[in-house]
Amino acid sequence: MNALLRVCLAATVAAHATTAHAESLRCSGMSATEGDSRLSVLYKCGQPLLADNLCATVYYAQTLNTVPEPFASLYVPCQQIEEWLYDRGPGNLMAVVRFRSGVVQSIRYGRVPQ
Repeated sequence: MNALLRVCLAATVAAHATTAHAESLRCSGMSATEGDSRLSVLYKCGQPLLADNLCATVYYAQTLNTVPEPFASLYVPCQQIEEWLYDRGPGNLMAVVRFRSGVVQSIRYGRVPQ
């Protein structure tokens, strides 16, 4: 009986550890979340303090292998990534909203942008 209880407890802990929690950004009584468009975030939160664009590496579908040169440059354009920085005021952490293909991919919080 004790072994069965341990197995059930381990399965419960493992199930809770693998669940992902999406971050959200509260702005003016509205909430920007993963999956929102740039326009939606701009409407809800206003202009960011800073904005940056970068070109992310492209991977083969369903693998962690990158597309090699010259194919990456010639046939597969890079994935455009945009990051917007929001200063949420005194006593609050700064928020970095990352967009991939014009949609919020992630929202990170920290004292200093990384």
